[in-house]
Amino acid sequence: MPVLLSYLTPRTDLKTLEEVIRALSVSWAKPDAVAPMISMFRNVDDPKELGVRWTVGNALDVLWDDSHFDELAELAMDRSYGRAREMLVLGMRRSKDPRAADILVGLLDDPSVNGHAVEALQKLAVPQARKGLEGMLGDERAWVRRSARRALEKLDRRGADTA
Repeated sequence: MPVLLSYLTPRTDLKTLEEVIRALSVSWAKPDAVAPMISMFRNVDDPKELGVRWTVGNALDVLWDDSHFDELAELAMDRSYGRAREMLVLGMRRSKDPRAADILVGLLDDPSVNGHAVEALQKLAVPQARKGLEGMLGDERAWVRRSARRALEKLDRRGADTA
């Protein structure tokens, strides 16, 4: 792992960098790879929203570690990263931190990542998400409507009150 981590620098060519990131996108790379991945997410020069930064976000989904919650939440909420945050937002479903639900509910109004917030909320099944999830039932994307419906059904099965 130290060799792979040594390649996580902005100087590494993008193709190699993406391969290294994928190689580190495994649970056994926790916790050592989390901080370097957060740094890479912030600092990589990636003009495409769905390029290497998205790949790092995907790795952070796999490597999610609540000991880095504040940093991960900050990245997830930073709209300047656009769709590169998709998998990072989805990773919040792994969090045990009670703030995750409120952050995800807040991201329902962010068209860049709201579908992934719905997916994460489906797993968390928190009552305070009900109103926002109901609003997503009219989304133009079928997968988002389906996820919102499933999330609401899960809340209903748990007998959750409207928040």
